[in-house]
Amino acid sequence: MKTSYDHALPPEWLPMSKVFAALGDEQRQRILLLFERGERLNIAQIVDASPLSRSAITHHLRVLHDAGVLRSEKVGKEVYFWIDAPFVAGVIEDVLGYIRENHGS
Repeated sequence: MKTSYDHALPPEWLPMSKVFAALGDEQRQRILLLFERGERLNIAQIVDASPLSRSAITHHLRVLHDAGVLRSEKVGKEVYFWIDAPFVAGVIEDVLGYIRENHGS
């Protein structure tokens, strides 16, 4: 048994931990499922497609953004969000790489 990680995650795992925590919420998963490939959505579009309030959507977008799952850009008065697919895929690849290296065939 490895005991070196019983108190803290290795620094390289912190982004991974944030992504999985952000993706662990069903409402945030539903928000991500709204996005078509390469699509950018603003808050109003996401609110219109969701049963959640604008403040709840704003909270979930902030969590996803802070975890690196979503990126954003302000255009005029609107903020547009999109999924950072390369980052999320990289995090998942890191997890799979760890599992394959330490526990797989």
